[in-house]
Amino acid sequence: MSEGPRPRRFRRGAAILPSLFTTGNLFLGFWAIVKTLHGEYDEAAPLIGWAIVLDMLDGRIARMTGTTSEFGGELDSLADVISFGVAPALLAYAWAFGTIPRVGWLAAFLFVTCGALRLARFNVQRQVSDGRFFVGLPIPAAAAQVAAWVLVLPQPIVEKGPALVALALLVTQAFLMVSTLRYRSFKKLDLRSRQSYLMVLGIALAIVLIAVHPKSVLLALASFYWLSGPTSYVLGLGRRRGGLGGPDSPPSPDSERGIHSRASEAPPVPGGEATSELSRFA
Repeated sequence: MSEGPRPRRFRRGAAILPSLFTTGNLFLGFWAIVKTLHGEYDEAAPLIGWAIVLDMLDGRIARMTGTTSEFGGELDSLADVISFGVAPALLAYAWAFGTIPRVGWLAAFLFVTCGALRLARFNVQRQVSDGRFFVGLPIPAAAAQVAAWVLVLPQPIVEKGPALVALALLVTQAFLMVSTLRYRSFKKLDLRSRQSYLMVLGIALAIVLIAVHPKSVLLALASFYWLSGPTSYVLGLGRRRGGLGGPDSPPSPDSERGIHSRASEAPPVPGGEATSELSRFA
């Protein structure tokens, strides 16, 4: 008789854990904004990175404890707008666009807007989209790219030429978020398969490289991921023209129109998973 309430109390306590991690993500994003306003760019960039780590953990913990909810999913998206939309956009503006302020703040606003649209699309399509892929660049990946730039070159950009290059890269990240290019989510990876030792070896190697050269390796990983979308699309065009497309090939962006229409017609499904975007491919 006395054993009955314990699982219920445990479930109530466990339900708070994902929201605590999401709140930590929001706190780090806000802290990064404060550091940016003080001109401490080399300290603001790592805070965005740690926010990404917490964003990866909250969804995993929610699934492990069976406490996924629509509330958690919406809270996660709102936190992501601050930590991975506003914080990196403000960081990029203050760090790189001092010589082109008028165009710079428009590019930063475009980044925030595209990030918010990306999150809204993700929320309405997560029940009907292919779980192996993200549609468009995930907003934490775009934020990671901005943070990696600042980690490698923490000094503010004072020349107009490099500032224009940074502007072009930021605008590219913004449009990739709202594009229909496919990015691997790594959600279907099975570490229990025969090839699991290769995956474990790769993860261990990545950890060693990050420990030895953290800034360069993180920049390379972030750049490789956002470039993988356009690269896969170009390679997919070649395979389709050569008649070599396979069942595991990512669908073309044109086929996404069908998914969009089905997403608009599908009824809402209660109890959606409160997962972060990066946790789906980490």
